[in-house]
Amino acid sequence: MGSLRLHLWSILGTVAIYLLTLWVDERLFLHSGFPRFVEWIYLPTGIRLLSTLLLGMDGAIGLLVAALLVDFFHYFPHDPVRAIAGAIISSVGPYGVYRLALERYGLKASLANLTARRLLVLAFAVAFTNATLHHIWFALTGSTSNLLQSYSMMFGGDLLGALILLYIVKGLLTLLPARPGHTRMTDGMFRVRLALDSAYNNQLRLRA
Repeated sequence: MGSLRLHLWSILGTVAIYLLTLWVDERLFLHSGFPRFVEWIYLPTGIRLLSTLLLGMDGAIGLLVAALLVDFFHYFPHDPVRAIAGAIISSVGPYGVYRLALERYGLKASLANLTARRLLVLAFAVAFTNATLHHIWFALTGSTSNLLQSYSMMFGGDLLGALILLYIVKGLLTLLPARPGHTRMTDGMFRVRLALDSAYNNQLRLRA
């Protein structure tokens, strides 16, 4: 029961942080002059990346729940098919990048071997995957007007948003002391993941 509670809190935490980041993003960039769902700077992309890296499947489930809420009640309240498709793409893409990182980089559960360069590559991959999957969906449903421009805007917005958020997180993590031979960013993420792993493991031991 305790382990289930931790998984639930991980999912709900992802939902809350995603919605908060989206709210901040819209307060800052909604009036940029571009369509509301394809913004030049889209901060939640960074949350998509970090939540899957830190929480794996729990993060992906949280992203799916958050995206369903946003799509059904904010972006596409009168288009359930588009809402569901968009939510699935928004969660499956980042999780796919996370799984690829596990295979390509031999990513450790603690994220201790996640370098700054690899994190930038993953940010690029998440932006590319999200924009590509969305525009494949657009093409399949006949929404081909200004497809190249829309793709460029979505990819650029996702990439910029992810990078900005990662640098914000990096700034916050500078408050944590770095171990010798580690950057503050990877060391800080290591501490976060270590705390989560410890909580899960403690609950599993209690159940045993």
